[in-house]
Amino acid sequence: MASDLNIPPSVPVPDYRPVERFWPYVDLPEQPADEELAALSPELSEALFGTPKLPFSVTIEFPKFDASDYTRAVEMARASSEYRELGDGDRLRHRARFFPQDAIRLRDLFEIVGRYDATEVLIDDRPVPYARELWLPLIWFLIR
Repeated sequence: MASDLNIPPSVPVPDYRPVERFWPYVDLPEQPADEELAALSPELSEALFGTPKLPFSVTIEFPKFDASDYTRAVEMARASSEYRELGDGDRLRHRARFFPQDAIRLRDLFEIVGRYDATEVLIDDRPVPYARELWLPLIWFLIR
């Protein structure tokens, strides 16, 4: 066998030959799945695919908290136009996107989670100055 590979007799020849496959990377699809694309952060998605053509939106992102109305807040977030869970365990955060026609549901959720400093209000998926103090009251004007 060593003579077949043109290896000098002084070099030891291994008893086996490694397979030239690279597990587990061989079977990965070339295109990402829809679930993987949905899990991308908005900044990375914009960098890869450009600015999406979405209407104006307000997103409420809040952590897990110890209160009796936590379960209700998560149910309300899941009923939003778009819902995602980020992280896990103690670092779990819920992200719920609302469009202007959902102003009442946005207000109802914010009444529960707005009392926590870790709650973030994002305008078109971006943190902006005075989002709580300026943007949310402007959205409340849409409620009739």
